Amino acid sequence: MKLQYQSIKDNSNLVLTNFNCGPSQGLLKDKDLYKILWCKDAPMRIMVDGYEINLVPNQIVFCTPLNIISIPQQEGLLAVVFNREFYCIREHDAEVSCNGFLFFGSSDVPVITLSEEDQKSFESMFFILQEEFQTKDNIQGEMLRVMLKRLLIKSSRLIKDRLPVSDIPNTQLDLVRKYHVLVEQHFKSMHKVADYADLLFKSPKTLSNLFKKLGDKSPLKVINERIILEAKRLLLYSDMSAEEIAYELGYSEPAHFSKFFKTQVGIPPGVFKKTSNVE
Repeated sequence: MKLQYQSIKDNSNLVLTNFNCGPSQGLLKDKDLYKILWCKDAPMRIMVDGYEINLVPNQIVFCTPLNIISIPQQEGLLAVVFNREFYCIREHDAEVSCNGFLFFGSSDVPVITLSEEDQKSFESMFFILQEEFQTKDNIQGEMLRVMLKRLLIKSSRLIKDRLPVSDIPNTQLDLVRKYHVLVEQHFKSMHKVADYADLLFKSPKTLSNLFKKLGDKSPLKVINERIILEAKRLLLYSDMSAEEIAYELGYSEPAHFSKFFKTQVGIPPGVFKKTSNVE
């Protein structure tokens, strides 16, 4: 199944698919698409950036255009795929507050497990979304955009509701979200928590205490994991050398990058590239 809305005028694109046909599988190679993957009926194993993710029924995964994904052709998956022209996550951040919660470049892609009540809500949204694909008129794109926005808002709420601490003020949640967004924007040039603390007008200790309160990984670990993820992507999916990758990621000395990589991963970049199997 592949239901698609496209606008030649603004190059916007929205697709509802189960990835069970060749054309829909081709979407996985498009580097401009956000993907919301709903494992509905049966356990499924997908690959994201070379990592295996085992999904059980009624789990939803959120992937950015940066994530490199492999999905088997089997029954039980439903996905919404869209580009920035259809709905720009960054520009509409004030509307849905999902950037930094649902979508960021980490290998720890967000996964939501739906309750029975949530399942009914998502079934309803996907049903209406599918209906709208059949209605060809001059407001079809706007109606589809409204449904996508509703899906994103609902998902953002579920992510927040499942945090270990339930009484965190929205201002603090927003601070964590903004931190993730800033790391995504600047991880190649800013490697220290203090750099991001300055941008947020907070002290590094304030950020560390907040992340600890949420039961989340430390702010420094967020930065380090993002750098390592990009390094692995470039090692596995590009022809760049380890030295070139070091400069790309903001290291003036390749030896410093190699030492950092080995500390984080356990093996040097060259060994990782030679020994990793990518599907």
